[in-house]
Amino acid sequence: MDPHSSHSPPSPLVHDRIGPRGAVSSTHHLGTAAAASVLARGGNAFDAAVTCGFVLQVVEPHLCGPGGELPAVLVTAADPVPRVLCAQGVAPAAASIDRLRRAGCEIVPGTGLLPATVPGAWDGWLSLLRDHGTWELADVLEPALGYAAGGFPLVPRIPDALAVVAEHFRTHWPSSAATWLPGGRVPRAGEIVRLPALAATWQRLLGAATGPDREARIDAARDAWYRGFVAEEIERFCATPVRDETGRDHTGLLTADDLARWSAHYEDAVVADAGRGWSVAKCGPWSQGPVLLQQLRLLSGTDLELPGGVASEGTVHTAAEAAKLAFADREAWYGDPAGGDVPLAELLSDDYTAARRALIGSTSDGTLRPGSPAGRRPRIGAYAARPGAGRGTGVQGPGTGEPTVSREGVARGDTVHVDVVDAAGNMISVTPSGGWLQSSPTIPALGFCLGTRGQMFWLEEGLPSSMAPGRMPRTTLSPSLALRDGEPAVALGTPGGDQQDQWQLCLLLAMIHGELDLQAAIDAPAWHSTAFPASFAPRGWEPHGLVVESRLGADTLAGLRRRGHDVVDAGNWALGRMCAVGRGSAVPGGGGPGALHAAVDPRSGVGAAIAV
Repeated sequence: MDPHSSHSPPSPLVHDRIGPRGAVSSTHHLGTAAAASVLARGGNAFDAAVTCGFVLQVVEPHLCGPGGELPAVLVTAADPVPRVLCAQGVAPAAASIDRLRRAGCEIVPGTGLLPATVPGAWDGWLSLLRDHGTWELADVLEPALGYAAGGFPLVPRIPDALAVVAEHFRTHWPSSAATWLPGGRVPRAGEIVRLPALAATWQRLLGAATGPDREARIDAARDAWYRGFVAEEIERFCATPVRDETGRDHTGLLTADDLARWSAHYEDAVVADAGRGWSVAKCGPWSQGPVLLQQLRLLSGTDLELPGGVASEGTVHTAAEAAKLAFADREAWYGDPAGGDVPLAELLSDDYTAARRALIGSTSDGTLRPGSPAGRRPRIGAYAARPGAGRGTGVQGPGTGEPTVSREGVARGDTVHVDVVDAAGNMISVTPSGGWLQSSPTIPALGFCLGTRGQMFWLEEGLPSSMAPGRMPRTTLSPSLALRDGEPAVALGTPGGDQQDQWQLCLLLAMIHGELDLQAAIDAPAWHSTAFPASFAPRGWEPHGLVVESRLGADTLAGLRRRGHDVVDAGNWALGRMCAVGRGSAVPGGGGPGALHAAVDPRSGVGAAIAV
């Protein structure tokens, strides 16, 4: 059991933080503080989100980095219709199933250079700043640059992560050892660490940010990354073989041309009814986001009991079975729409949902049961279809990919999250990730490592998430924006890999059906299923796996076991790192029309929520 998970949370009397000018919640207090400062000084929600995102790249380097990616769901003061910013990079032009098969891979490695996709975070943040922010790049980057150059304290889980990979760094990734192991040792929690190479890269990018106006200066900095020295250095570094989880050394596939050909883009959000006047906006099926919508649709026709926000045995069972059905559809149907037709409208339709809901019985089902939208025959990859292939715990060291959640349910972190709202009505939910310090060796000249999101591709032809050049991997990253009576009301999200859209479901059920405010809904006992293929190496699954928090009650846990669930009691406070912000009286628990709410999960110990 992770010792952090057993810590008692704040008093149950803690409620939403409420202020009139803006509200922010993120997974690290330094990021939240930086964003709150922007709001207090007149910046809008997007200026604040970008500022926070860059800070998190420094202070939570085991969870996100400059070489990673991000998806966001947002509304603006001028347009309350939810939009998605997709800054998920694509597979290199040289990436192919045959190429990796010839390298001896049955699945895409979770570490090294082979799984690297085009780094999307820089273009994503700068596109958001250019299109919807008001500040200069130098101003939003200043706090992060200060922490990289001047130093920042390590939260306890960074030394924990480094201890696992230290020997691998020393033996195989010397550039990472030089960056993260001062004097060859694992640094202590609370120790001040500096990242001078990253600071120098940012300074050089700011030096390139020239032009006649703010937008031109931002675009010049984007070009310096994707068509300049950063892209060139990435190509040079990928030409040198490095050790990955296969136990062999491989060169990477990324080239400067891959970066030059790519850019972030906007698209319509996918919106579905959540009951009681609520609806939820998500990213498209290149993410796992629609599984939350499928779960909400399946549960909309069932009896849900959440007295005081604590779900009953029947509610947890029904939610777990709904999750199995939704995630089975994820495996069969979700992927980059550019790679083929994804029948999303049918997956969310009334008739399909009703037919799937009828499959939910009174006991746990241990099979993968994807549906047949519009009569189409589902297909699950051969590797994914067999249970027991091994589900990563997130603590075994190199080769486990994104460190998501252990079988015991302990949240060790895997990414970060940011939610911001301002008084004008701008609101954003964003889940940056990738470029984890333990995923790929540090590029010495740049001070950061590449992301390994390509591990989410399958090395089998004909699947919606099969590896192919220029295709996006089907990511787990899944921010959310909830609307009440059609008006943007709450931005929310969490780290957690495959668990993100299950823990968010727990919050939404507690808020919508338990009528709790944001903080109380976050604090409500959570659960998640592991009865579907994991998105990260080694990609196994457990047919009846169900991880729960003790606070659901001993009788509930016993009842779930009688229903056939393989119940793992994770402890009282173990599941989730939720963040949320909300607007006015649309948020349960009070507050006038001008009140802006912020709440954060006490389970992580380092997140923070501030309203100004």
